[in-house]
Amino acid sequence: MTPGSNIPLTAARVTVDVSAPVRLDVSGLLLTADGKVRSDDDFIFYNQPQGPGVTYRSGGGAAPDAIMVDTAAVPPGIEKIVVTASPDAAGQSFQGIEPTATIRNADDSGVLATFTPPQLGAETALVIVEIYRRNGTWKARAVGQGYADGLAGIATDFGVTVEEPAAPAAQPVAPPAPTMPTVPSMPVDPRLAAPPAPAAPPAPPAPAAPPAAAPGSGKINLDKGRVSLQKNQTVSLVKGGRPLLSRVKMGLGWEPAYRGKDIDLDASVIAFGPQRNHLDSCYFGKLQILGGSVQHSGDNLTGEGGGDDEVITVDLGRLPQEVSGLVFTVNSFSGQKFTEVAKAYCRLIDAASGEELARFDLTNAEPQTGVMMAKLIRQYSGEWEMTAIGEFVKGRTVRQMVKPAGAAL
Repeated sequence: MTPGSNIPLTAARVTVDVSAPVRLDVSGLLLTADGKVRSDDDFIFYNQPQGPGVTYRSGGGAAPDAIMVDTAAVPPGIEKIVVTASPDAAGQSFQGIEPTATIRNADDSGVLATFTPPQLGAETALVIVEIYRRNGTWKARAVGQGYADGLAGIATDFGVTVEEPAAPAAQPVAPPAPTMPTVPSMPVDPRLAAPPAPAAPPAPPAPAAPPAAAPGSGKINLDKGRVSLQKNQTVSLVKGGRPLLSRVKMGLGWEPAYRGKDIDLDASVIAFGPQRNHLDSCYFGKLQILGGSVQHSGDNLTGEGGGDDEVITVDLGRLPQEVSGLVFTVNSFSGQKFTEVAKAYCRLIDAASGEELARFDLTNAEPQTGVMMAKLIRQYSGEWEMTAIGEFVKGRTVRQMVKPAGAAL
Protein backbone atom coordinates (compact mmCIF):
# COMPACT_ATOMS: atom_id res chain seq x y z
CA MET A 1 0.00 0.00 0.00
CA THR A 2 1.02 3.63 -0.43
CA PRO A 3 0.24 6.53 1.93
CA GLY A 4 -3.47 7.38 1.77
CA SER A 5 -4.48 4.26 -0.15
CA ASN A 6 -7.17 1.93 1.18
CA ILE A 7 -8.47 -1.59 0.65
CA PRO A 8 -11.77 -3.28 1.61
CA LEU A 9 -11.32 -5.95 4.27
CA THR A 10 -12.20 -9.43 3.05
CA ALA A 11 -12.07 -10.89 6.58
CA ALA A 12 -14.16 -10.00 9.63
CA ARG A 13 -11.21 -10.57 11.97
CA VAL A 14 -7.87 -9.02 11.04
CA THR A 15 -4.49 -8.71 12.70
CA VAL A 16 -2.08 -5.83 12.13
CA ASP A 17 1.50 -6.59 13.10
CA VAL A 18 4.33 -4.07 12.79
CA SER A 19 7.89 -5.30 12.28
CA ALA A 20 11.19 -3.41 12.25
CA PRO A 21 14.89 -4.04 12.87
CA VAL A 22 14.33 -2.93 16.49
CA ARG A 23 11.71 -3.79 19.10
CA LEU A 24 8.54 -1.73 18.69
CA ASP A 25 5.62 -1.01 20.99
CA VAL A 26 2.36 -1.39 19.06
CA SER A 27 -0.95 0.05 20.27
CA GLY A 28 -4.54 0.47 19.12
CA LEU A 29 -7.02 3.27 19.83
CA LEU A 30 -10.79 3.03 19.32
CA LEU A 31 -12.06 6.35 17.98
CA THR A 32 -15.53 7.83 17.60
CA ALA A 33 -16.68 10.02 14.71
CA ASP A 34 -14.98 13.07 16.31
CA GLY A 35 -11.61 11.30 16.21
CA LYS A 36 -11.35 10.83 19.99
CA VAL A 37 -11.47 7.91 22.41
CA ARG A 38 -14.56 7.65 24.63
CA SER A 39 -12.32 7.13 27.67
CA ASP A 40 -8.87 5.83 28.51
CA ASP A 41 -10.33 2.31 28.29
CA ASP A 42 -10.24 2.68 24.50
CA PHE A 43 -6.42 2.76 24.50
CA ILE A 44 -5.26 -0.83 23.93
CA PHE A 45 -1.57 -1.57 24.55
CA TYR A 46 0.84 -3.83 26.45
CA ASN A 47 -0.47 -2.72 29.86
CA GLN A 48 -4.15 -2.84 28.86
CA PRO A 49 -4.41 -5.59 26.23
CA GLN A 50 -8.19 -6.01 25.96
CA GLY A 51 -10.90 -3.73 24.64
CA PRO A 52 -14.26 -4.12 22.90
CA GLY A 53 -13.40 -5.91 19.65
CA VAL A 54 -9.70 -4.99 19.88
CA THR A 55 -6.88 -7.03 21.42
CA TYR A 56 -3.16 -6.40 21.87
CA ARG A 57 -0.82 -9.34 21.27
CA SER A 58 2.80 -9.27 22.40
CA GLY A 59 5.44 -10.85 20.19
CA GLY A 60 7.70 -11.36 23.19
CA GLY A 61 10.65 -9.91 21.30
CA ALA A 62 10.79 -12.90 18.93
CA ALA A 63 7.87 -11.77 16.76
CA PRO A 64 6.25 -8.37 16.06
CA ASP A 65 3.65 -6.99 18.45
CA ALA A 66 0.19 -6.88 16.89
CA ILE A 67 -3.32 -5.48 17.23
CA MET A 68 -6.22 -7.81 16.43
CA VAL A 69 -9.57 -6.31 15.40
CA ASP A 70 -12.79 -8.32 15.42
CA THR A 71 -14.97 -5.97 13.37
CA ALA A 72 -18.17 -7.78 14.38
CA ALA A 73 -17.44 -7.02 18.05
CA VAL A 74 -16.50 -3.34 17.64
CA PRO A 75 -19.16 -1.12 19.32
CA PRO A 76 -21.50 0.78 16.94
CA GLY A 77 -20.20 4.18 18.08
CA ILE A 78 -16.61 3.40 17.08
CA GLU A 79 -15.76 4.58 13.55
CA LYS A 80 -12.11 3.57 13.34
CA ILE A 81 -9.25 1.82 15.10
CA VAL A 82 -5.85 3.42 14.58
CA VAL A 83 -2.77 1.24 14.96
CA THR A 84 0.33 3.02 16.27
CA ALA A 85 3.98 2.06 16.67
CA SER A 86 6.93 3.52 18.55
CA PRO A 87 10.47 2.25 19.25
CA ASP A 88 10.71 0.44 22.57
CA ALA A 89 13.91 2.30 23.50
CA ALA A 90 13.05 5.64 25.14
CA GLY A 91 13.64 8.62 22.88
CA GLN A 92 14.67 6.56 19.84
CA SER A 93 13.43 7.89 16.50
CA PHE A 94 12.57 6.08 13.27
CA GLN A 95 15.70 7.49 11.61
CA GLY A 96 17.25 4.53 9.79
CA ILE A 97 14.42 2.22 10.87
CA GLU A 98 11.93 1.00 8.27
CA PRO A 99 8.79 -0.36 9.97
CA THR A 100 6.36 -2.49 7.96
CA ALA A 101 2.73 -3.07 8.89
CA THR A 102 1.22 -6.34 7.68
CA ILE A 103 -2.57 -6.72 7.66
CA ARG A 104 -3.57 -10.39 7.92
CA ASN A 105 -6.68 -12.50 8.05
CA ALA A 106 -6.69 -13.38 11.76
CA ASP A 107 -8.16 -16.82 11.11
CA ASP A 108 -5.65 -18.18 8.59
CA SER A 109 -2.79 -15.59 8.78
CA GLY A 110 -3.19 -14.85 5.06
CA VAL A 111 -1.65 -11.51 4.09
CA LEU A 112 -4.19 -8.91 2.92
CA ALA A 113 -1.81 -5.95 2.52
CA THR A 114 1.51 -4.49 3.65
CA PHE A 115 2.60 -0.88 4.16
CA THR A 116 6.02 0.67 4.80
CA PRO A 117 5.84 4.44 5.48
CA PRO A 118 8.38 6.33 3.35
CA GLN A 119 10.93 9.00 4.34
CA LEU A 120 10.92 8.69 8.12
CA GLY A 121 13.34 10.71 10.23
CA ALA A 122 12.96 12.35 13.64
CA GLU A 123 9.54 10.83 14.34
CA THR A 124 9.42 8.84 17.58
CA ALA A 125 5.90 7.45 17.04
CA LEU A 126 3.64 6.71 14.09
CA VAL A 127 0.00 6.22 13.28
CA ILE A 128 0.81 3.55 10.75
CA VAL A 129 -2.58 2.18 9.57
CA GLU A 130 -6.23 2.46 10.49
CA ILE A 131 -9.15 0.06 10.30
CA TYR A 132 -12.29 2.07 9.63
CA ARG A 133 -16.00 1.71 8.95
CA ARG A 134 -17.47 3.34 5.80
CA ASN A 135 -21.12 2.87 4.76
CA GLY A 136 -21.37 -0.39 6.67
CA THR A 137 -18.14 -1.79 5.14
CA TRP A 138 -14.83 -2.18 6.94
CA LYS A 139 -11.67 -1.00 5.20
CA ALA A 140 -7.98 -0.54 5.95
CA ARG A 141 -6.06 2.65 5.13
CA ALA A 142 -2.30 3.28 5.03
CA VAL A 143 -1.50 6.43 7.04
CA GLY A 144 2.15 6.80 8.09
CA GLN A 145 1.64 10.03 10.10
CA GLY A 146 4.60 10.75 12.39
CA TYR A 147 4.83 12.36 15.82
CA ALA A 148 7.99 13.88 17.29
CA ASP A 149 6.81 13.59 20.91
CA GLY A 150 6.48 9.83 21.20
CA LEU A 151 3.55 7.65 22.11
CA ALA A 152 2.36 10.29 24.56
CA GLY A 153 1.85 12.69 21.64
CA ILE A 154 -0.40 10.22 19.86
CA ALA A 155 -2.31 9.35 23.03
CA THR A 156 -3.06 12.96 23.96
CA ASP A 157 -3.93 13.85 20.37
CA PHE A 158 -6.73 11.27 20.48
CA GLY A 159 -7.98 12.26 23.93
CA VAL A 160 -6.19 9.83 26.26
CA THR A 161 -5.11 11.24 29.63
CA VAL A 162 -1.35 10.81 30.13
CA GLU A 163 0.24 11.43 33.52
CA GLU A 164 3.63 13.04 33.02
CA PRO A 165 6.47 13.14 35.57
CA ALA A 166 7.88 16.56 36.44
CA ALA A 167 10.60 17.53 33.98
CA PRO A 168 13.88 19.31 34.89
CA ALA A 169 13.71 23.06 34.39
CA ALA A 170 16.34 22.99 31.64
CA GLN A 171 14.36 20.56 29.52
CA PRO A 172 11.25 21.33 27.45
CA VAL A 173 8.00 19.95 28.75
CA ALA A 174 5.38 18.42 26.47
CA PRO A 175 2.17 20.49 26.02
CA PRO A 176 -0.55 19.76 28.58
CA ALA A 177 -2.97 16.98 27.70
CA PRO A 178 -6.52 17.92 26.65
CA THR A 179 -8.91 18.39 29.55
CA MET A 180 -10.44 15.02 30.30
CA PRO A 181 -11.24 13.27 33.58
CA THR A 182 -8.72 10.63 34.52
CA VAL A 183 -10.06 7.08 34.71
CA PRO A 184 -8.79 5.67 38.04
CA SER A 185 -8.44 2.14 36.68
CA MET A 186 -6.16 3.22 33.79
CA PRO A 187 -2.88 1.29 34.18
CA VAL A 188 0.06 3.70 34.26
CA ASP A 189 3.26 2.76 32.46
CA PRO A 190 6.38 4.95 32.50
CA ARG A 191 6.88 4.50 28.75
CA LEU A 192 3.74 6.56 28.11
CA ALA A 193 5.42 9.68 29.50
CA ALA A 194 6.62 12.06 26.81
CA PRO A 195 10.40 11.52 26.51
CA PRO A 196 12.60 14.60 27.16
CA ALA A 197 14.13 16.06 24.04
CA PRO A 198 17.90 15.51 23.65
CA ALA A 199 20.09 18.49 24.57
CA ALA A 200 21.35 19.01 21.03
CA PRO A 201 19.25 17.19 18.46
CA PRO A 202 20.97 16.83 15.09
CA ALA A 203 19.63 19.15 12.44
CA PRO A 204 17.78 17.47 9.57
CA PRO A 205 19.64 17.65 6.24
CA ALA A 206 18.68 20.67 4.15
CA PRO A 207 16.58 21.22 2.17
CA ALA A 208 14.32 18.37 3.23
CA ALA A 209 10.92 19.27 4.64
CA PRO A 210 10.73 19.18 8.46
CA PRO A 211 9.50 16.01 10.13
CA ALA A 212 5.76 15.77 10.54
CA ALA A 213 4.84 16.78 14.06
CA ALA A 214 1.20 17.51 13.43
CA PRO A 215 -1.37 16.73 10.76
CA GLY A 216 -0.66 18.67 7.57
CA SER A 217 2.86 19.81 8.55
CA GLY A 218 5.38 19.85 5.73
CA LYS A 219 2.67 20.25 3.10
CA ILE A 220 1.62 23.31 1.14
CA ASN A 221 -1.33 24.06 -1.11
CA LEU A 222 -2.02 26.14 -4.19
CA ASP A 223 -4.07 28.86 -2.50
CA LYS A 224 -1.40 31.49 -3.30
CA GLY A 225 -0.69 30.29 -6.82
CA ARG A 226 2.42 28.63 -8.24
CA VAL A 227 4.89 27.07 -5.81
CA SER A 228 8.54 26.12 -6.22
CA LEU A 229 9.18 22.82 -4.50
CA GLN A 230 12.25 21.68 -2.63
CA LYS A 231 13.32 18.06 -2.49
CA ASN A 232 10.82 15.93 -0.50
CA GLN A 233 8.33 18.82 -0.25
CA THR A 234 4.67 18.04 -0.97
CA VAL A 235 1.96 20.20 -2.50
CA SER A 236 -1.73 19.34 -2.20
CA LEU A 237 -3.47 19.82 -5.54
CA VAL A 238 -6.42 21.73 -4.10
CA LYS A 239 -7.36 25.38 -3.77
CA GLY A 240 -9.47 26.65 -0.91
CA GLY A 241 -10.13 23.09 0.19
CA ARG A 242 -11.79 22.16 -3.13
CA PRO A 243 -10.37 19.73 -5.69
CA LEU A 244 -8.60 21.79 -8.32
CA LEU A 245 -7.46 19.54 -11.10
CA SER A 246 -8.93 16.94 -13.38
CA ARG A 247 -6.25 16.88 -16.11
CA VAL A 248 -2.60 17.73 -15.49
CA LYS A 249 0.54 17.84 -17.58
CA MET A 250 3.96 17.02 -16.25
CA GLY A 251 6.51 18.88 -18.35
CA LEU A 252 10.17 17.87 -18.16
CA GLY A 253 13.03 19.87 -19.60
CA TRP A 254 16.81 19.87 -19.76
CA GLU A 255 19.73 21.27 -21.74
CA PRO A 256 23.09 19.74 -22.62
CA ALA A 257 25.74 20.93 -20.17
CA TYR A 258 28.32 21.11 -22.95
CA ARG A 259 27.60 22.89 -26.22
CA GLY A 260 27.29 20.60 -29.22
CA LYS A 261 26.97 17.37 -27.24
CA ASP A 262 23.59 15.72 -27.73
CA ILE A 263 22.06 14.07 -24.67
CA ASP A 264 19.02 11.84 -25.11
CA LEU A 265 16.97 11.89 -21.92
CA ASP A 266 13.67 10.06 -21.72
CA ALA A 267 10.75 11.09 -19.52
CA SER A 268 8.47 8.36 -18.23
CA VAL A 269 5.64 7.85 -15.79
CA ILE A 270 5.29 4.58 -13.89
CA ALA A 271 1.89 3.62 -12.46
CA PHE A 272 1.52 1.62 -9.25
CA GLY A 273 -1.33 -0.04 -7.39
CA PRO A 274 -2.14 0.12 -3.65
CA GLN A 275 0.52 -2.42 -2.70
CA ARG A 276 3.25 -0.74 -4.77
CA ASN A 277 2.59 -3.27 -7.51
CA HIS A 278 3.71 -2.12 -10.96
CA LEU A 279 0.71 -1.62 -13.26
CA ASP A 280 2.21 -0.08 -16.41
CA SER A 281 4.76 2.43 -17.73
CA CYS A 282 4.30 5.26 -20.21
CA TYR A 283 7.41 6.30 -22.20
CA PHE A 284 8.59 7.00 -25.75
CA GLY A 285 8.02 3.36 -26.74
CA LYS A 286 4.50 3.25 -25.27
CA LEU A 287 2.87 6.63 -25.69
CA GLN A 288 -0.37 5.87 -23.85
CA ILE A 289 -1.43 3.54 -21.05
CA LEU A 290 -4.39 2.86 -18.78
CA GLY A 291 -7.04 3.33 -21.45
CA GLY A 292 -5.54 6.60 -22.68
CA SER A 293 -5.74 8.33 -19.29
CA VAL A 294 -1.92 8.76 -19.41
CA GLN A 295 -0.32 10.01 -22.65
CA HIS A 296 3.26 10.84 -23.68
CA SER A 297 4.14 13.61 -26.15
CA GLY A 298 6.91 11.61 -27.86
CA ASP A 299 10.67 11.36 -27.76
CA ASN A 300 13.07 14.34 -27.78
CA LEU A 301 16.49 13.03 -28.74
CA THR A 302 18.69 16.01 -27.87
CA GLY A 303 17.10 18.36 -25.34
CA GLU A 304 17.39 21.19 -27.88
CA GLY A 305 14.76 23.90 -28.07
CA GLY A 306 13.03 26.05 -25.51
CA GLY A 307 10.30 24.98 -23.13
CA ASP A 308 9.41 21.45 -22.11
CA ASP A 309 11.28 18.74 -23.99
CA GLU A 310 8.78 15.99 -23.18
CA VAL A 311 5.28 16.24 -21.73
CA ILE A 312 3.16 13.58 -20.06
CA THR A 313 -0.57 14.30 -19.74
CA VAL A 314 -2.58 12.59 -17.00
CA ASP A 315 -6.38 12.62 -16.87
CA LEU A 316 -6.80 12.13 -13.13
CA GLY A 317 -10.55 11.63 -13.44
CA ARG A 318 -10.14 8.74 -15.88
CA LEU A 319 -7.42 6.86 -14.04
CA PRO A 320 -8.59 3.41 -12.94
CA GLN A 321 -9.37 3.24 -9.23
CA GLU A 322 -6.57 0.73 -8.70
CA VAL A 323 -3.99 3.39 -9.57
CA SER A 324 -2.84 4.91 -6.29
CA GLY A 325 0.54 6.35 -7.26
CA LEU A 326 2.41 7.73 -10.30
CA VAL A 327 6.18 8.28 -10.33
CA PHE A 328 7.69 10.59 -12.97
CA THR A 329 11.23 9.65 -13.96
CA VAL A 330 13.93 10.74 -16.37
CA ASN A 331 16.68 8.44 -17.56
CA SER A 332 19.69 8.98 -19.81
CA PHE A 333 19.15 6.60 -22.69
CA SER A 334 22.40 7.76 -24.33
CA GLY A 335 24.34 6.87 -21.17
CA GLN A 336 25.65 10.27 -20.08
CA LYS A 337 25.52 11.06 -16.38
CA PHE A 338 23.31 13.85 -15.01
CA THR A 339 26.45 15.83 -14.18
CA GLU A 340 26.54 16.42 -17.96
CA VAL A 341 23.00 17.83 -17.98
CA ALA A 342 22.02 21.41 -17.21
CA LYS A 343 18.76 23.09 -16.23
CA ALA A 344 16.83 19.88 -15.59
CA TYR A 345 13.38 20.53 -14.15
CA CYS A 346 9.85 19.19 -13.95
CA ARG A 347 6.72 21.28 -13.68
CA LEU A 348 3.06 20.56 -13.13
CA ILE A 349 0.60 22.33 -15.42
CA ASP A 350 -3.17 22.63 -15.36
CA ALA A 351 -4.03 21.05 -18.73
CA ALA A 352 -7.24 23.10 -19.03
CA SER A 353 -5.76 26.57 -18.48
CA GLY A 354 -2.07 26.03 -19.22
CA GLU A 355 -1.24 27.56 -15.82
CA GLU A 356 1.98 26.37 -14.21
CA LEU A 357 1.13 25.17 -10.72
CA ALA A 358 4.35 23.77 -9.29
CA ARG A 359 7.99 23.50 -10.38
CA PHE A 360 10.93 21.46 -9.14
CA ASP A 361 14.37 22.46 -10.43
CA LEU A 362 16.94 19.69 -10.20
CA THR A 363 20.21 20.93 -8.76
CA ASN A 364 23.35 19.29 -7.35
CA ALA A 365 23.22 16.53 -9.97
CA GLU A 366 24.92 13.21 -9.28
CA PRO A 367 26.90 10.99 -11.71
CA GLN A 368 24.01 8.61 -12.36
CA THR A 369 21.88 7.82 -15.42
CA GLY A 370 18.42 7.96 -13.83
CA VAL A 371 16.48 10.31 -11.58
CA MET A 372 13.06 10.11 -9.98
CA MET A 373 11.69 13.63 -10.33
CA ALA A 374 8.30 13.60 -8.61
CA LYS A 375 5.34 11.46 -7.58
CA LEU A 376 1.58 11.91 -7.53
CA ILE A 377 -0.23 10.06 -4.75
CA ARG A 378 -3.99 9.55 -4.57
CA GLN A 379 -5.32 10.34 -1.09
CA TYR A 380 -8.18 8.41 0.51
CA SER A 381 -10.37 11.50 -0.06
CA GLY A 382 -9.80 11.20 -3.81
CA GLU A 383 -7.54 14.26 -3.98
CA TRP A 384 -3.96 14.06 -5.28
CA GLU A 385 -0.68 15.28 -3.81
CA MET A 386 2.58 15.91 -5.64
CA THR A 387 5.93 15.38 -3.90
CA ALA A 388 9.30 16.39 -5.36
CA ILE A 389 11.70 13.43 -5.10
CA GLY A 390 14.99 14.30 -6.82
CA GLU A 391 16.67 10.94 -6.13
CA PHE A 392 19.36 9.71 -8.53
CA VAL A 393 19.63 6.01 -9.37
CA LYS A 394 21.37 3.78 -11.88
CA GLY A 395 18.98 3.29 -14.80
CA ARG A 396 19.17 3.99 -18.52
CA THR A 397 15.72 2.57 -19.36
CA VAL A 398 12.26 2.82 -17.86
CA ARG A 399 12.39 -0.89 -17.01
CA GLN A 400 15.37 -0.24 -14.74
CA MET A 401 13.47 2.59 -13.05
CA VAL A 402 10.47 0.50 -11.93
CA LYS A 403 12.02 -0.98 -8.78
CA PRO A 404 13.47 2.26 -7.34
CA ALA A 405 10.27 4.12 -8.26
CA GLY A 406 8.19 1.64 -6.28
CA ALA A 407 10.51 2.04 -3.30
CA ALA A 408 10.09 5.84 -3.48
CA LEU A 409 6.30 5.71 -2.98
